[in-house]
Amino acid sequence: MMKALWFITYIFVLLWSGLNPKDYFVWSLEVLPAIIGLVILAATYRSFHLTPLLYTLILMHCVILMVGGHYTYAEVPLFEYLKPVFNFERNNYDKVGHFMQGFVPAMIAREIIIRRELVVPGAWRNFSILSVCLGFSAFYELIEWSVAVISGESADAFLGVQGYIWDTQSDMAFALLGAIMALVFLARLHDRQLKSLGGKGSEQE
Repeated sequence: MMKALWFITYIFVLLWSGLNPKDYFVWSLEVLPAIIGLVILAATYRSFHLTPLLYTLILMHCVILMVGGHYTYAEVPLFEYLKPVFNFERNNYDKVGHFMQGFVPAMIAREIIIRRELVVPGAWRNFSILSVCLGFSAFYELIEWSVAVISGESADAFLGVQGYIWDTQSDMAFALLGAIMALVFLARLHDRQLKSLGGKGSEQE
């Protein structure tokens, strides 16, 4: 039942996202990671079934990507309405996306590291997870830069810089913040779900 609900939600939002988006080229760039994620989940569903928490977080991240793809990150309506309320100078939906870019990968890395016993429990495990998330964030920024250089006129819509010179650095800071918050607030719930899968939690941390 949950699997069907997950898939229906994903497909519904994907179809909505692809219906008359602001820019089809930008939409394809923004939504591509969500599509790649679905392919990976389908390919590993039987061999490496994830915790319900992780499947839920991945779906949330995919929805955020699809919404950003539909409107472009600089023009998501809700965050346009919030600009005068909080006296924002820019549409900050992209910061939500980059926060989730740390929040969700942190839990993905944590699950893989724990279940494969790649790093001993404790501070080194958390440090490794944060390093993976920062590395992933930096790698994504390099991809954005490369695509922007190649795409030319579509660069601004894809990057969502909106004239902010520290956009790249703040994107990575939000990803790091998301990763830290995921480890702080979700570790115990994640451990309980890992135990239900027969995995090992991190009681020793």
